[in-house]
Amino acid sequence: MTRPQLKPEERIILALDFPEHEIAIRWVEKLKNKIKTFKVGPILFLDSGSEGLKEFSNLGANVFLDLKFHDIPTTVEKTARQSVRFGANMFTIHTMGGLEMMKSVATAVKEEAEKLSYPKPLVLGVTVLTSQDKKSLEQVGINTSTEDTVMNLAALAEKANIDGLVCSGVEVEALRNEFGDRFTLVVPGIRPGTANHDQKRVTTPAEAVSKGADYLVIGRAITEAPNPEEIVDQIVESIS
Repeated sequence: MTRPQLKPEERIILALDFPEHEIAIRWVEKLKNKIKTFKVGPILFLDSGSEGLKEFSNLGANVFLDLKFHDIPTTVEKTARQSVRFGANMFTIHTMGGLEMMKSVATAVKEEAEKLSYPKPLVLGVTVLTSQDKKSLEQVGINTSTEDTVMNLAALAEKANIDGLVCSGVEVEALRNEFGDRFTLVVPGIRPGTANHDQKRVTTPAEAVSKGADYLVIGRAITEAPNPEEIVDQIVESIS
């Protein structure tokens, strides 16, 4: 797969982590001329549902459906087909679901997109959450380093023909060195300022892009700012 050629303003994904659909819609309308892609996670999806996804799309937004599917292969395969039907531009699965699960998703998404004549969404494998570190991995029985865990999961995703990965900015450079342009890399835990919130492995927008990130997921740094449009402009300038 070829990495997307993106303009600086196309790299930003705004995380719509709101409990109410109406609030999210206002943010899409407010920033759709500055940001192209908006992330819908479980907090919002439980209120918006599939009809909400269509409404975002009708406003001209690209939808990043970030529900991190992780289940037996058959269940995740059927869920992936639903994600295609919902019109998601990209969506996440957990790489820890294993090789068989990821393979079934990659095949199902290609088949469903062709059957419906829809653009094929990017399937993104979540490696290690940015809220986790070596200590939290050891607590669940994973004794390799955070970076080694990410690299092992990335190798599985490559075998399964997954399009991209979700990783922290800390691992981006190592992934590029190992896999070149094989993956589209989406990086959450982006902090333009100094606040980490509940993230442990964070980076700035400029650092992440310089190391090889394609997309940057940013939420509270924009939505809690008194001047969100200016913050977006500053981020774009920093990665131009």
